[in-house]
Amino acid sequence: MSRARPDRMLIIGLTGSIGMGKSTAAGILKKMGYPIYDADKAVHALLKKDGDAVAPIAGIFPEALKKNAIDRKILGRAVFGDAQKLRRLERILHPLIRKAERAFLKNARARKARAAILEIPLLFETGGEKRCDVTMCVTAPRAIQRARVMARPHMTEEKFRAIVARQMPDKAKRARADFTVPTGIDEAHTRAHLQKILRRLGLEP
Repeated sequence: MSRARPDRMLIIGLTGSIGMGKSTAAGILKKMGYPIYDADKAVHALLKKDGDAVAPIAGIFPEALKKNAIDRKILGRAVFGDAQKLRRLERILHPLIRKAERAFLKNARARKARAAILEIPLLFETGGEKRCDVTMCVTAPRAIQRARVMARPHMTEEKFRAIVARQMPDKAKRARADFTVPTGIDEAHTRAHLQKILRRLGLEP
């Protein structure tokens, strides 16, 4: 774990399983003035019309190509439950996501940011923590997690279980992270924990 230094930008990895509150924590940090890299949004941009991932993905999953963009629902159905197809998709996406991440960090350094946040759901699963100085894991009780996820459009119990199965268990993520951030009470409680962590890192909220 590193602390902020005047001559160096601190890279903070923010992670957590689905429905644990990453977006809430990232939103709070953004309001505090820290630049946020959202890996999920980066993927969405790659799949949009003229996105860098459209052509290579269409070459493997032509049924997902709609109006020069990748239909995420069709793509999701194509890889759902098929580990081999999922790995082929990840071999396309991961290098492009890393490229977007590097551009984000370069821009944050140019802006003289004291710290930058990498919001990456599969941070530990993909070895992304090696690119970070510090890691934070958001967490909430399982019942709250499930309620949040099942409230999403088109979510089913089967999809929820499949997504959770792909992700490292919450307990394991918390054990590997430098800090844990609870999100199961309310936003004020989460903000207070983030402020405490930032102070420990030598960053004033």
